[in-house]
Amino acid sequence: MASKYDIIVVGSGPGGYVAAIRASQLGKKVAVVEKAELGGICLNWGCIPTKALLKSAQVFDYISHAEDYGIKVGAPEADFDGMVKRSRGVADTMSKGVTFLLKKNKVDVLTGFGRLDKYKSVVVTGEDGKEETYQADHVILATGARSRELPALPIDGKKIIGYREAMTLPKQPKKLVVVGSGAIGIEFANFYNSIGTEVTVVEFMPNIVPVEDEDISKALKRSFEKSGVKIMTKSEVTNVDTSGDGCVVTVKTAKGEETIECDVVLAAVGISPNLEGIGLEETGVMTDKGKVVVDDYYKTNIPGIYAIGDIVHGPALAHVSSAEAIICVEKIAGMSPEPLDYGNIPGCTYCSPEVASVGMTEKAAKEAGYDIRVGKFPFSASGKAQAGGSAEGFVKVIFDKKYDEWLGCHLIGANVTEMIAEAVTARKLETTGHEILKAIHPHPTMSEAIKDAVEDAYDEAIHL
Repeated sequence: MASKYDIIVVGSGPGGYVAAIRASQLGKKVAVVEKAELGGICLNWGCIPTKALLKSAQVFDYISHAEDYGIKVGAPEADFDGMVKRSRGVADTMSKGVTFLLKKNKVDVLTGFGRLDKYKSVVVTGEDGKEETYQADHVILATGARSRELPALPIDGKKIIGYREAMTLPKQPKKLVVVGSGAIGIEFANFYNSIGTEVTVVEFMPNIVPVEDEDISKALKRSFEKSGVKIMTKSEVTNVDTSGDGCVVTVKTAKGEETIECDVVLAAVGISPNLEGIGLEETGVMTDKGKVVVDDYYKTNIPGIYAIGDIVHGPALAHVSSAEAIICVEKIAGMSPEPLDYGNIPGCTYCSPEVASVGMTEKAAKEAGYDIRVGKFPFSASGKAQAGGSAEGFVKVIFDKKYDEWLGCHLIGANVTEMIAEAVTARKLETTGHEILKAIHPHPTMSEAIKDAVEDAYDEAIHL
C-alpha cells in the first residue's frame, strides 16, 4: 500500500520548501522530495553562497582602501581557498536551517529523484536505484533549473564552467571570460575582478544587465570599466578552443572577430528548467517554450498537478518562487489568495555597486504611452553615502503625470538591494508621488535618497 499525502512537493528550493511548510501550517499532511541538498540551488549553489563570496570581496576591498578611512594596515592578500570555504560553510548552515524548519513543521522528506507516475502518484528513486511510490491528492512540481548551455559553450566543468563550478574552483584563475551579463555573470565578474583576476564580460545585447533601465546599465558599465573589467557589448562568443592549457575564446563583434586567451570561461547565459524525466509526457502535463503551462494559481491542465518557480513562465527569482508557492498552496487549501502581480517584482544584482529595480524602465513607460515625470538623485549629494565612502550611484524614479502612479524605481549604489522594498510596498499600496513626498525619511540615511529623487520628479528638490 503506497504512502498517502495531501500534498507532495517535488523539489526543496525556495519554492518547494516554502510550499511544503505553508501547506503544513494549513493542516495538510505533506512530503517534499529532494534528490540533493535541502534548500535547492538557491541556498546551496546560488543566492546565498554567491553573496558570501561577494562579501569576502567587499571586505578585501575595504581593507585595500583602509587609508581612505584614516586607517593604516599592511597590504592585504586574498585567500581564495578561504573565501570558498567560508561560502560553502554559509550555504551548509542555511541548508541545515531548512532541514530544521521542515522537521519543525512535520514535513516528511523523501530522498531521491521524484517523477510523476499515472494520476497524482510520485515515484521516488533513491541513490541505490530502489523505487518507492507515494500517493497524493495534490502534487506541486518545483524542480528548479540549471545553467543553460549554448552550442559554442559546452560546459565541461573545468575550462568552460557554470555558476556551480564558479563557486568552487580549485584555484583562482588569472584570466576569466564571463559570457552573459545578467545577475549571475555580473556578480561573478565583480567577485573575481575584486580579488585580482583579469575579467572580460561578453554580452550579446547593447547594454550589460540588459533588463535594467538604460541609465543604470550605463552607470554600471562605467563603474566596472573603472575597476578594470573589460566590457564587450553587442558581441557573441562563437567558439572556445580548450585544446591547450587554457582557453582561446573567439568573439564576434561589430568590428570583426577578436580572440581572447584566458584560464576559464564562465557561461552565464541564462538557465534551463529541469523538466526532463519528471513524468510530464506520461501524465500529459502541457508545456510551452520549455516551461510548464499554469493558470494564475499554478494549476496545470491535469487536475491535482501544479507547477511553480523556474519551470513556469515568469522571472526566475527565489522570492518569486516563494510567493508562487504560498499562492498555490493557499488556493489548494480553499483560501482566496490574490494572484501574483508580476509587474511589481523587485530585481536585485549584488555586485558593487549594487543594482535594484522594480516596475517599468523609462523606455518601457514611454513605449506604453505614459506621460511621465522622471526624478534622479545622486548619492554624491547624500551625506550618509559620503560619510560611508559610498557616494557612487543614484536613485531614479518614474511617475505617471496623470494619476501620480509610481511606475518604476531604479537604483545603483551601496546597499540599494535593501532599499528597493520601499518602492515595492508603495506600489502595492498604490501610493502616489505626493504621499512619498509627505512621508518622513530619516536623516542621514541612504534611503532618504528615494524621497529626494521623488522631490526632483515633482520639481521640489531641496538638495540638488
